[in-house]
Amino acid sequence: MHSSALVLLTCLTVVPAFASKPDSVPDWVRTAAQQKLPEYSAETNAVVLFEDTTYTVASDGSAVEHYRRVLKILRPQGREEGIVAVPFDKDSNILSMHVWSIGPDGHEYAVKDKEMVEVGYPGQGNFFMDLKVRAANAPGRDPGGVVALEYEQRSHPYLTEKTWCFQSDIPRLNQSFTLELPPGFTHGTVWAHSKEVPAVDLEHQRWRWEIKNTPAIDLDHVLLRPSEEALAGRMTVHYGGPSIAAPTEGTWQSIGGWYQNLSRDRLVATPEIATKAKELAGDKTDFYDKTEAIAEFVQKQIRYFVIEMGIGGYQPHYAGDIFRNRYGDCKDKATLLTAMLSTVGVHGALVMVDHRRGVVDPDAPSIVGDHMIAAIEIPKGYNSPKLRSVVTAKTGRKYLIFDPTWDKTAFGQLEHNLQGGYGVLMEGPDSQVIQFPVLSPDLNTIRRTAKFQLQPDGSLKGTVTEKRFGDLSEKRRDLYISGDAKEQTQFLDRVLGQDFTSFTVSDFKVQNAESLNKDLTTSYSLTADRFGKSMGPLLMIRPRVLGSEDLQTDQKKRHVPINLNETMQEQDDYSIELPPGYAIDEIPDPVKLDLGFASYESSSIVKDNILHYTRTYTVREVTLPADKYPDLQKLSGVIAADEQRNAVLKKQ
Repeated sequence: MHSSALVLLTCLTVVPAFASKPDSVPDWVRTAAQQKLPEYSAETNAVVLFEDTTYTVASDGSAVEHYRRVLKILRPQGREEGIVAVPFDKDSNILSMHVWSIGPDGHEYAVKDKEMVEVGYPGQGNFFMDLKVRAANAPGRDPGGVVALEYEQRSHPYLTEKTWCFQSDIPRLNQSFTLELPPGFTHGTVWAHSKEVPAVDLEHQRWRWEIKNTPAIDLDHVLLRPSEEALAGRMTVHYGGPSIAAPTEGTWQSIGGWYQNLSRDRLVATPEIATKAKELAGDKTDFYDKTEAIAEFVQKQIRYFVIEMGIGGYQPHYAGDIFRNRYGDCKDKATLLTAMLSTVGVHGALVMVDHRRGVVDPDAPSIVGDHMIAAIEIPKGYNSPKLRSVVTAKTGRKYLIFDPTWDKTAFGQLEHNLQGGYGVLMEGPDSQVIQFPVLSPDLNTIRRTAKFQLQPDGSLKGTVTEKRFGDLSEKRRDLYISGDAKEQTQFLDRVLGQDFTSFTVSDFKVQNAESLNKDLTTSYSLTADRFGKSMGPLLMIRPRVLGSEDLQTDQKKRHVPINLNETMQEQDDYSIELPPGYAIDEIPDPVKLDLGFASYESSSIVKDNILHYTRTYTVREVTLPADKYPDLQKLSGVIAADEQRNAVLKKQ
């Protein structure tokens, strides 16, 4: 799924807000607008006064959604919330759509059909979709103004579920969701990130859920924040009936069965696929070696390009077409990888995930997710230290989890944003939700070593070597593979500019940029002027010469989980040869702090007129509960203080 919000903001800036003729708004809009608002914080941009959804399912599986919303803008920054947009495609027709508004001065307006626009999904180089948006820029979209929307839309759902998302980044006063089913149909609900709200039975196969005073999820100024979608409350309704061939029953198994029917024929390998897979595997007999060769082909040689029309948002293209065209989206790349592996005797399966950790809820079966990766079954009894991202299914079978779309993650590992999250293993009757491992910190590393000579005038000269492995090397690998010399130089200047006011770099070298399972190694010679600060006979220097770990925290009370992003380990080992005639007068005390989820230690020692500084910073977890924030604040303070501590040299 892809958001059209940015497109709308761009397109609607050129669409005039027609306000030439006042019109009456419906009573339900006026009633909602007259509500007394609770006290909101000064940062609240807008509030949904009223929202009502009625979802009516027909016996043939088609559905009609009737939707109403009234929104009030509270601040100038809330104008964007008043942009009205309804997505549609060939399988979801808008039957009717109306937009009204009430300006801050009380004038009422109705937007005419001819004043609405239809916006196609933009061409961004790697997307083509048949999704469109009908949108309107209502007049009076200013603080104190009200914008109302009503639409009716017919769809032919690809599976028998409907998700009601009732929480976002603005508060909501009154919300309701009504389900209407044909005779003989049944339903069930699952709830994510929220307590279950009981339904009101309206009789005649109609049920209604009501929620009042839903708070906003305001993460704009929250440091180390999770994604909004990982916290937002939602309810998914699953339904079925005698005329529905394959209903989803609110279980991961039924969702996997549905997807297997959707993708089974797409996973079939063609003779051309088999030939290429066997060529890549060659005479390799080791499981890791032959699967790595095939996985890296799909990862690096199949270009990421999205073509989605209708069911294509969920259903992959045929493996043969993906191989022949040499492009595809995430589910296409996972499909081709699975097909290629099957021809060399390796079983694979698709895994539905969301790129934002926490969105897929293990207790709320649904197809809420935006990404597809692969699970490669590991032969029974096979072990290798190179297989790092491994899960064991309820069946006892072990799988290597790998994302062929993430082209800078080494085979055997998993990108950091998926670690610790959940995905749906699509294995037909054995389909299930699985939790991905959190990888060891020593699989995501920075190792810096340097030897310097300090001059009597405070300048510093020396050589630096830096080795990166794992996701911490991703952006730099991309820079050194795709960036030109100017971009690379500007990047290094920005990095070193954080620690030095004046410096020059020479003899810069890069190794292993494209070898993902090897350390990305950079080395260079460095001269930094005015590194040491003279104070009479004293010369002050920073033993932690370069490399800052910016762990930002604040003093606000924490209410949401802490996202540490990734496990990692950073090690620095620096030696500074002191200038003739100087001796150490004072060095920083050693530091050692271990909080379980992370640790930090450093030390400075002097031997043979050389100041030697070492430190190790390790992060072992990716998500912490909010009550761990004081510990994180302590860690942040310790790191910041250590990075700025000085050693004092005295002239003899």
